[in-house]
Amino acid sequence: MNVVSAIFFGIIQGLTEFLPVSSSGHLAIMQNIFGMENVEETSLTFTVLLHLGTLIAVFLVYRRDIFPLIPAFFTGLGKLFHGKRKLADYNERERMVFFVILATVPLVLAVLMKDGVALLSAHTKVIGFILMLNALVLYISDRFSGGNGGINEMTPRSAVMVGLCQFCAVLPGLSRSGATITGGLLQGFSREFAVKFSFILSIPAILGANILEVPKIVSNPIPQGEMVAYIAGVVAAALSGIAAMKLLQFISRKSNFRIFSYYCLAAGLIAVIFG
Repeated sequence: MNVVSAIFFGIIQGLTEFLPVSSSGHLAIMQNIFGMENVEETSLTFTVLLHLGTLIAVFLVYRRDIFPLIPAFFTGLGKLFHGKRKLADYNERERMVFFVILATVPLVLAVLMKDGVALLSAHTKVIGFILMLNALVLYISDRFSGGNGGINEMTPRSAVMVGLCQFCAVLPGLSRSGATITGGLLQGFSREFAVKFSFILSIPAILGANILEVPKIVSNPIPQGEMVAYIAGVVAAALSGIAAMKLLQFISRKSNFRIFSYYCLAAGLIAVIFG
């Protein structure tokens, strides 16, 4: 792994992790059609570190929202142990913690689908059809203005619905951010809150996926002489991730996901034709 390759993979990871175009789908297509290196298999530790870079991006962009959630978790837990069961008993940050946890629960089922997802990733035409489905999801999101709902209007049911959308996005070609933002809009969230909740929800999703890889990382240390390349890849993933989130925030305010919808439709057609 040289520095140029590491930066390239870092940029791809940062952009596709947050833009609604499916990182897993794009990586699978590039591997299947263009014979690109499967970094997840050949450099597992590097892949995990790239995800760390995207996590850094989320924390930097939403630091004012995320860091107060840490003490809110413990204060909310204290209220729960004291028998408080109504949402009205919890403040906004405590409710946000509860809803993020609740929306993450469906992802537990994704562990059972790991082999099936890997099988789908080997079929470029299937990924192409899923990318076209993703284009439809984004088109619906673009046409649906959502509501004015925020954390005060959020319910356990709406959190679970967004979580189910995130679960569906384990399919290669279906964007996690696109699915969760669309799910939030369909639950009456404002566009700004739907985007914010989607990005905050990515934290346990990314952490959970990589924690499962820890046993493998132990046996895959960073190769001697490649430390600089690995660091360059992480920095590239973080910077491109920040750029992608800022871009998506701007586009969501303008209510225009059509450019991503058209892109995914074109990418899906290419995958189906040449896969």
